[in-house]
Amino acid sequence: MTPAAGMRHFHEELARLKTQLLEMSGLAEELVDQAMRALRGRDAEMAREVVRRDNDLDAMEIVVDDMCIHLLALQQPMARDLRLITMAMKISNDLERVGDHAVNIAEAVSHLAEAPVYLEFPEIEEMGRLATEMLSDALDTFVRADADAAREVCRRDDRVDSLHESLFRILLTHMMEDPRRIGASMSLFLVSRNLERIADLATNIAEDVVFLVEGRNIKHGARDLAEEARAS
Repeated sequence: MTPAAGMRHFHEELARLKTQLLEMSGLAEELVDQAMRALRGRDAEMAREVVRRDNDLDAMEIVVDDMCIHLLALQQPMARDLRLITMAMKISNDLERVGDHAVNIAEAVSHLAEAPVYLEFPEIEEMGRLATEMLSDALDTFVRADADAAREVCRRDDRVDSLHESLFRILLTHMMEDPRRIGASMSLFLVSRNLERIADLATNIAEDVVFLVEGRNIKHGARDLAEEARAS
């Protein structure tokens, strides 16, 4: 294989890697959406389907890892291509963890389906919407290599954290007023906690995009460092 042909093959493999990550992201988003629909409908069977489909996400992570190892071993990439491959491995792990959190939400549905009817909490709906959008947008910034949009995804995490804290206070009040609500309230808090973690993982991906594009690590203080980058 000539050097030109080898380089063309390498970039084709990188394109395949991006496609695989997008497919994995799509499945992760579907699992979160399906878990939330199961929660709204108290649908235990739909919740069990989320648990079953998580196995597909686990398998996709292995495929991505194998592709990355192959590229690292045979192509010995440099600079940005090296960052892309290493970030792809990390992102695939984050997406697999998103699936785990969707499973946790689905498993909470099984407990809630057997509990007395519980109040609806708009905070959970909003958290679910925000977390899913953040996940989708974070992967979009990866594909487009858009560091500015990735920083915007990071900023949205504060809203999810605020909703999580607000819901905790509301649920605590309900448990104190009526001990019969303790079981359902704890399950709802678990749902909220897992949605908050999904938003954190979306933020991780967005931070990785900034590193990929700019070689700048903005973890542990993304907002301050983003302002610093704009000023420089």
